[in-house]
Amino acid sequence: MNIEREEILDKLIQSQNHHLVKFITGIRRCGKSYLLFTIFRNYLRQKGIDDSHIIAIDLEKDESISLRDPIVLGEHIRKLIPHDGQSVYVLLDEIQLVKKVLPDGIDLARVHPDDRNDCYVTFYDVLNGLLNTPNVITYVTGSNAKMLSKDIATQFRGRSEIIHITPLSFREYLSTVPASTERSSALMDYFLFGGLPECVLMETPDEKREYLKHLYETIYLQDIINRNKIKNDAVLKALADVIMSGIGGLVNPSKLANTVTTTMRIPTNHVTVANYLDFIEDSFLIQKAKRYDVKGKRYFDSPSKYYAADTGIRNIHIAQRQSESTHLMENVIFNELTRRGYDVDVGHLESFSRPQGTTIRSTHEIDFVVNRGYERIYIQSAWMIPDDEKMAQETFSLKHTGDSFKKVVIDGQLSATYRDNDGICHISLIDFLLNPHSLETL
Repeated sequence: MNIEREEILDKLIQSQNHHLVKFITGIRRCGKSYLLFTIFRNYLRQKGIDDSHIIAIDLEKDESISLRDPIVLGEHIRKLIPHDGQSVYVLLDEIQLVKKVLPDGIDLARVHPDDRNDCYVTFYDVLNGLLNTPNVITYVTGSNAKMLSKDIATQFRGRSEIIHITPLSFREYLSTVPASTERSSALMDYFLFGGLPECVLMETPDEKREYLKHLYETIYLQDIINRNKIKNDAVLKALADVIMSGIGGLVNPSKLANTVTTTMRIPTNHVTVANYLDFIEDSFLIQKAKRYDVKGKRYFDSPSKYYAADTGIRNIHIAQRQSESTHLMENVIFNELTRRGYDVDVGHLESFSRPQGTTIRSTHEIDFVVNRGYERIYIQSAWMIPDDEKMAQETFSLKHTGDSFKKVVIDGQLSATYRDNDGICHISLIDFLLNPHSLETL
């Protein structure tokens, strides 16, 4: 079964209009290769682009091992480029597998230490060469955030575009299930097994669990361990367990180190934990939401919240011990907001009251403060609002932001969208997820 990822395909199509290197990033197995080599290549063919003008190289395959040498890769691509004045599309998958090499004849001992790093050839040299080749349009996928973002910032400033790919959205997920499936039932399956394309297309829950378990243990974890040369992986595994168990909870490295040491009996410290958090985030397994002081208009260094890139990986990692709808709903909303291009923070709000003449300071949270350009929206996530007391609890912080930005409650059980007397918009979770412009039209 083919999954048509139209929204992401549109981004690739639009990106043809400028001569930049297109970096497609995202967690392993989220569909980057299929998007590039099947969906996008089919689109190019339908537009009349001949296969001789589409150079596709999957660096993860055994037959491409020799091409992980950037010098060999560059020579290979140059031999394949037709010089007939027509556009040539170069599609490179998992570019982070290309190593840096020292060309023959260079003696580092004769090079000043500050200049030695410049003696190596990397895949960035290959991409720079393609960037300067007329009529060549280059698309590259990668699965490591730090390596790509750091070097893109220094070597491709103003000459690159990053297109981030995520697992399937709920809209895309629904296209894979029978039309007769109840949307609420599909949502529960989406919560439990996530949106990794291969997993979604499997037929039985047992197949899905086995796939997710294998993927996490043999690919995601091993990628982090091998890439960062981690010798003792016990701390990494324990930290990942704590993070996945506590999605949506405020944490910092010191608190996490204490939990791993005292609860899981694996000695560590906040420095190691901070480094390992970066490693896990660099693999796109998790994403951080910083805490923002709504009235003070400033960010806190810590604590922060972390959300899983895919709820299926999160759930299988903790053996589905904690699959509470409240936390999974919050995670799904976070992922959908970032998928739509919003910057997402966690809102912090202080209020003061004076019962019996004594000033009492209280702190409150807004689940999400989302920003895109000049647009800001405050969002609360609530799986269920059974009574007026719960409603007052969910809307209190929204009523006290002190500004006129849009306020929204996303309700897991709501049947119809409405605006209350305080101007707060209430929308059902399913309506929010199925309409990519749901927040703009409220």
